[in-house]
Amino acid sequence: MLLKRLVHAAVAALALAAVMPASAQQVLKVGSTATGVPFTFLDTKTNSIQGVMVDLITEIGKDAGFQTQIEPMQFSALIASLTSNKIDIISAAMFITPARKEVIDFSDPFYTYGEGLLVPKTDTRDYAKFEDLKGEVVGAQVGTAFVDALKKTGTFGEVKVYETIPDILRDVGAGRLKAGFADYPIVAYNLKQGGFAGARLVESYKPTMVGSVGIGVRKGDQDLLKKINTSLARLKANGTVDKILDKWGLKAQGA
Repeated sequence: MLLKRLVHAAVAALALAAVMPASAQQVLKVGSTATGVPFTFLDTKTNSIQGVMVDLITEIGKDAGFQTQIEPMQFSALIASLTSNKIDIISAAMFITPARKEVIDFSDPFYTYGEGLLVPKTDTRDYAKFEDLKGEVVGAQVGTAFVDALKKTGTFGEVKVYETIPDILRDVGAGRLKAGFADYPIVAYNLKQGGFAGARLVESYKPTMVGSVGIGVRKGDQDLLKKINTSLARLKANGTVDKILDKWGLKAQGA
């Protein structure tokens, strides 16, 4: 009788263990930003962060077996929040750079692009390179790879640093900046939506600060990094990544 009860108890325990992962999935905090449309932005209708990187990390979580909790914050606070354990993952329009790789680890690249050049709409010149703006005052977003790269050229009279890309667009449109440099897809999307009528994207300009976006994790968190990379590869292969890009008006890589 005792043996039968022990067998029943063991079977019940195994059955409970089998359903536990579905009902008690690990919840990981994901740092993202409200100003990187279409990669990440605040949807005022739902008061939640939406966009390419939110869709991507959500699908990765589904595939890898964890839930995601999006934590909105300034772009410049993302890495510090990750290293101080306030978040577990960064999923934003963040370039994989050598300097950042010294502090955090990145997934395999997800999307590659360069900077866009913004000028006032009244400025019709076809700029092609930095030297065309020699001695001028330009702007870039704090925390991005563009700031140091622009300063190191020694080409510009001043490189002003802004908290958000919309702030750059406003100052360019108002004539307070000769030009602004920012993530091409983000700027193109903003302008396509009809905002910031005083600024234009210079199509003749050739980007020089091209980089790849990746998902960030804490140094040494190899188990999580392996899960993310495995799922990312699977989502690329089955077309999920292309569907996400298409949803937000971005071209598939290589298209």
